[in-house]
Order: sequence, then structure tokens, then C-alpha cells
Amino acid sequence: MSNISQLADLGLFDARAPRYTSYPPANHFKNVVTPAHYRDWIAAIPEGSSISLYLHVPFCRRLCWFCACRTQGTKSDSPVRSYVQTLLDEIALLGEILPRDVTLSRLHWGGGTPTLIEPDLMEKLAAAIFRRMPLAEGGEFSVEIDPNEIDEPRMDALARAGLTRASIGVQDFDPAIQAMIGREQSFEITASTIAMIRDRGIRSVNADILFGLPGQDGPRIADSVQKLMALGPDRIALYGYAHVPWVAKRQVMIPADKLPDPRQRLALFEIARNLLISDGYDEIGIDHFARPGDGLAVAQRTGRLRRNFQGYTDDQADVLIGLGASSISRFPQGYAQNAPATGAHVGAIRDGRFSTMRGHVMTPDDQWRARMIEAVMCDFRIDTDEFVRKFGLDRETVAGMYSRIAAQFGDMVTITARGLSLDERARPLTRMIAQVLDAYDMGNQAHSTAI
Repeated sequence: MSNISQLADLGLFDARAPRYTSYPPANHFKNVVTPAHYRDWIAAIPEGSSISLYLHVPFCRRLCWFCACRTQGTKSDSPVRSYVQTLLDEIALLGEILPRDVTLSRLHWGGGTPTLIEPDLMEKLAAAIFRRMPLAEGGEFSVEIDPNEIDEPRMDALARAGLTRASIGVQDFDPAIQAMIGREQSFEITASTIAMIRDRGIRSVNADILFGLPGQDGPRIADSVQKLMALGPDRIALYGYAHVPWVAKRQVMIPADKLPDPRQRLALFEIARNLLISDGYDEIGIDHFARPGDGLAVAQRTGRLRRNFQGYTDDQADVLIGLGASSISRFPQGYAQNAPATGAHVGAIRDGRFSTMRGHVMTPDDQWRARMIEAVMCDFRIDTDEFVRKFGLDRETVAGMYSRIAAQFGDMVTITARGLSLDERARPLTRMIAQVLDAYDMGNQAHSTAI
């Protein structure tokens, strides 16, 4: 990349910034949102709406050291079975207050490892959801699948339950790197899993791969990306590894002295990016890639790309309800997060109440800033007319935001009568540019590196 020195001068290699999968970011949530807020916001969903549902399974057979998700290890299936019953009870509680004729545009099971659930319970869980919230026409049901924790009976159960999209975590195929991050997963078992998925008629496959891992260099990441492309996933998320051991204590197991520095991280990203583009993938936002016919690529071309807790999405639903421990729900009125500790969440549901512990009530200022940040993250541009028309902002206010961005990033952005756009050279700076629009951020060092 020819503008390395300019990126350095603008502070990219020293900066930390939120990933902006929500605004405000979840680290700004407070104990001001209660189960009463949550119930009221659910009850306010218009009848006949199409919403999204996320279901969190916090259990893993082993804890990968790189992961910062809310998970816990289990050697037996007993805690998982018990937790599924809690989810069924939570679905029943939700069903009591959910307005009529609500359908699902998206259903996603994440974790943790949802594929630890036994086959009969997988089908029971899906059936309980779809009885109350059937999948809308064109809706998707996706599940995160761990190749080390899937077998034929579980895959059959997911197919019978209506799975339409599978998500596979890869991280890196190099055995030495896998050993350093506590995630052993061979190319062969990954290929076998994808074949298992496609043999059942499930055509859509996502895969995640990481850059910035310990020991990664150019040849190693190129080899992993080429192996992944050989498996033909429809979408690939190329995430930067976030080393935040003050948040995820298990990351202390990772040798920090072997982590690439920010300049090396950018070089790794560019190697992977160029390989994916040369193989025919469309670049989506700052870290996703998709085949041209995939819904994500179509959404980008038609200006319908969105951003949520899973990253980029083509889902247009205004409401996302999160079930399970630590799950976050998003409503037009704000965010509501369940108790992070599994025990606290299970106890609340068994007492017949929701476990909502914290969140954020959106103000009018939050609403337009959230959308402006999403526009930067998804489209790399801001349309002034949208904010005047939709949010009632005056043009001077919008122009003032543009001026703040231009003062920091100069010719990396272009301002016209229509709005602001990011230069192609500014793509690595996207999170930093979004940060200028953030009324809450104060340079919090808890964030991961900006590249």
C-alpha cells in the first residue's frame, strides 16, 4: 500500500477504536434498562412485523484462547441439556407478550458452540421458535458450526429444522498458529464439515478467518486464505484478532511477543484482501467478502447493507431480540442485555422473569449518530438529504460533523453539496472516522487496535 506514511501520520497504527457493531458500543451500556423496559419494548413491536432473533449458547467443549465471547467450558452434555430447557422457557415468556403475527427475517444460533446441543433438542428448540415466530418468506436460519463438534445426526437435525445458512469458524489453518491460539482444527475436518452441510442441500456457507494472530506472516496467511477459498464459502469475514486480555482473561495464554504489530497487521490484511478479490469475491465494508450473487453483495450494491452484532448483514429488521445469557436485544427505543453470567440468567428465567441487567435508552441524538456511523461503516459515505429528511437535522449541523472529520483526515474525505465520502485510501481509517461521530467515546483504551 503506497500511502503507509500518510496512514501513520493520521495515527492509524497507534489508535484504538470501537468496532461499531452497535452505537453506542456495548461498553457504554449502563444498569438503567430493566426487564420492564424490555417487556414494554417487545410489546410495542407492531403486529405482523418481521424481526430478527439471536440465540446464544455459552458452552464449549474447550475454550479457545483467542476468543473474547461469553463462553464457559463443559465436559458433559448435562449443562447444555439444562440450558436448552431454560431457552424453551425463555421462548415461552417471550411468546406471552410478543404481538401477533410476528415473523422472523433472521434466526441465528451463536455461541459458544450451538452444535453441542443433542439432535432431538435441536429440533425441539427450532420447533418452539417457529411455532411462535415462523420464518418469513425469504428468511434465513443460520447456525455457527464447530467442525470439531458436529456429526451426521446433528447435521441431519439442523437440516430437518430448516437450516438455510451455516457459519464456520476457521481462524487459520497453520498448525503452529492453531497451537498458539488454542484452536486445533485441520483443513481436512473443515472440508469434511462443509461437504456434510452441502450434501444436505444447504447451499449457503459463511466462514471466518483472522489476521493479526501470533506467528502469522505473509506466506502463512496466504496459504490459509487459499485453502479457505478452495472450499468455496459464499461469504468470508476477515476479522482482525483483538488482543484484549483485560477483557478476555484466557488471552493471557497467547504469546503477546509473537503478535504482529499494527503495520504488519495491515500488510496481512492486504495480502488476504487481494487474494479474495482476485478470486472473484466482492469486498463488503471493511472486513467482509462475498460472492457477487450472495445477499450481502446484493445489499451493498443496492444501498441496503446494514451492521449489527454479527458484523455486516443484509437483514432489514429494526428489531433484534437476543435470547440466552449475555445476549443483547436491539429495539428502536434502545438496547437491552441479558445477565452475562449463565447462572444469573437461568435463575431469572426459572423464576418466570427476564434477566435484563443493563442497556441503553436511545435519545434522538443517538438515533442519528447511530445511522451516520452505520452509513460510514457500510457505504463509506454520508448522504446529507437522508439526515435532513429522516432525522430533521439542519444542514449546518450535518456540515459541522463533516468539518470535524475533514479537520482530522483532510483529503482522505471529500465533501460536496450531497454529502461526505471516504476516499479509497481511507478504508483502513474507517473505524477512526466513525469515532469522530461518536458522542460517547473518549479514546477508551479498552478498545482493540483500529487496524
